[in-house]
Amino acid sequence: MTTTARAALFDLDGTLIDNMRFHAQVWVEMSRRLGLDYPQAFFETETAGKKNVEILAMLLGSSATAADVARLGAEKEALYRQRYRPHLKPVPGAVQLLERLSARGIPMAIATLAPRENRELALEGLGLSRFFQQVIGAEQTPRGKPHPDIYLAAAASLGVPPADCVAFEDAVNGVQSAVAAGIPTAAVTTASPGEALRQAGASWILPDYRELPRDLEERLFSPPRAP
Repeated sequence: MTTTARAALFDLDGTLIDNMRFHAQVWVEMSRRLGLDYPQAFFETETAGKKNVEILAMLLGSSATAADVARLGAEKEALYRQRYRPHLKPVPGAVQLLERLSARGIPMAIATLAPRENRELALEGLGLSRFFQQVIGAEQTPRGKPHPDIYLAAAASLGVPPADCVAFEDAVNGVQSAVAAGIPTAAVTTASPGEALRQAGASWILPDYRELPRDLEERLFSPPRAP
């Protein structure tokens, strides 16, 4: 029996915008400045969905001070915005999906560890803010993904039980976060292979949003069943 979703929760980076390579490239530059040699693939897979403070702790270890973390995190994000801004665009079909969900009356929330300036760049720059009743960010959750905190907070902000939501993600850490929160999860393959996303617990694998799997379409848009 298909249970019609009562809310939709979206990650931002890599999920609504295809930008993860820009983050990874800037992290590589930052790590080399610190005398470290991490490949781009490390940042595309291991750190996706984590807070900057968590990533910098991985890079700097016990030598990281709060001042260092704040300064380096701000430098990294400013450079990311400079690099990505000329390429800003939604994942194909994303706007159309948001329009359909909005027309259906399904409440939506953003669940992202992106800092406020990055969220504004994407949501305001693409005119997407109008679709979302809530935006849950790093400042509202104690831990980053793959911990479930941010998705539990996003579901609670809409007043909908996690099992009655659908989450949209792109990263293994993000899928694990949503699944740990008890949320059926769809994953787009902008940044991670489909098999890795499925192994992380994704129920649906999408190249983009132009055509949804039939059972995901039914979960999102079928009329609610009578009690």
